[in-house]
Amino acid sequence: MSEIKVLVAGASIAGPALAHWLRRRGAQVTVVERAPELRPGGQAVDARGVAKDVIVRMGLDAAVRAACTDTAGAYNVDADGNVLEAFPADDNDGDGYISEIEILRGDLSQVLYDDTRDGVEYLFGDRIAELTQDADGVDVTFAGGDHRRFDLVIGADGLHSSLRAMVFGPHEQFIHHLGHVLAFYSVPNEFGLDRWLLEYQETGRSALLRPIHDATRAMAMFYFASKDFEVDYRDIEGQKRLLRERTEGLGWLSPRILAHLDDTPDFYLDQVGQVVLDRWSKGRVGLLGDAAFSSSPMSGQGTGLALVGAYVLAGELAAAGWDPEAGFARYEERMRSFVEANQEIGRLNARSREVPGPDAEPAPDFTSEWFTELVGRAINGVELPDYAGVPDSGPSTPLTSTATS
Repeated sequence: MSEIKVLVAGASIAGPALAHWLRRRGAQVTVVERAPELRPGGQAVDARGVAKDVIVRMGLDAAVRAACTDTAGAYNVDADGNVLEAFPADDNDGDGYISEIEILRGDLSQVLYDDTRDGVEYLFGDRIAELTQDADGVDVTFAGGDHRRFDLVIGADGLHSSLRAMVFGPHEQFIHHLGHVLAFYSVPNEFGLDRWLLEYQETGRSALLRPIHDATRAMAMFYFASKDFEVDYRDIEGQKRLLRERTEGLGWLSPRILAHLDDTPDFYLDQVGQVVLDRWSKGRVGLLGDAAFSSSPMSGQGTGLALVGAYVLAGELAAAGWDPEAGFARYEERMRSFVEANQEIGRLNARSREVPGPDAEPAPDFTSEWFTELVGRAINGVELPDYAGVPDSGPSTPLTSTATS
């Protein structure tokens, strides 16, 4: 059998992670990314439970940990900065509210890109313009003009996946808005932030500051309730206007944080949404990460789902001899319960931040036994097969952790 050719759309986290495993399984991989280069910064993302095992199996434990934010924990504070609650990073063996592996999205993306760049073809500043599949392959036309044929195409291009819209249908069929909007951007660390995340909450909205690897900077975040979200996710100025309107009068350090809104290099705002599909594949086209099963930032597990999903998807495709029907089916079978547990946590956390009203559901009880069981399924509720007998060229860097698989 000739070498399998796989096209992956998206070069954030899910795409390069999948490229790592596909390459190790013997595939020839191309990653296409609409942006002209890797996007720096972004929100802090976490790896918990079984996702940490995947990082070890990739041989990237040391590189990832070296790029972590080194956050010691989180404080909930009042308007005067007095600490109300503390959540240390070593809670629950490092898998608590603040994970022991917490890293900016852009920094993790860079680690994954550096790991794969020599064995994977990256096409930046391009995108899939047209796609036609038949029983034997997929013909792809790129916006830059190239026409190429692949055996498989995987969409790992995020919540607003263009590939998903092209093959599966319009965004509104699959994106479920959870009634909140999240914004984040980097600011100068003029607030004396030192290894502890700070969060100030009012009814239906909150402001956060978190440390990052660069101690001279900090990451600012805002949540606010919004049942309707009508701002174009590409209209940056419109998004900034919305943020200012919805955070007017918000206490604590909010005015000082908002003062940096126009000079930040990495502003991002979007709805807190989940992606729910009956199937994550159609023919020779599959989906991974937020494109397939976004659990929303409210779950804290989007990165874990992407990393674990990449391992399982590549492994199952290779184990099935690259037969898409069998490989995609086993991938969904292994991942579905894990995904659903994380999406349920996302919905519960969103509900806990809702503005109280006569029609509001009761706030979830996060101290109950059933919630503890749900968290366990969300962190460790998926088996990582060894895929014995499946080709594996090994990690490009040596395993550096004593963690067992």
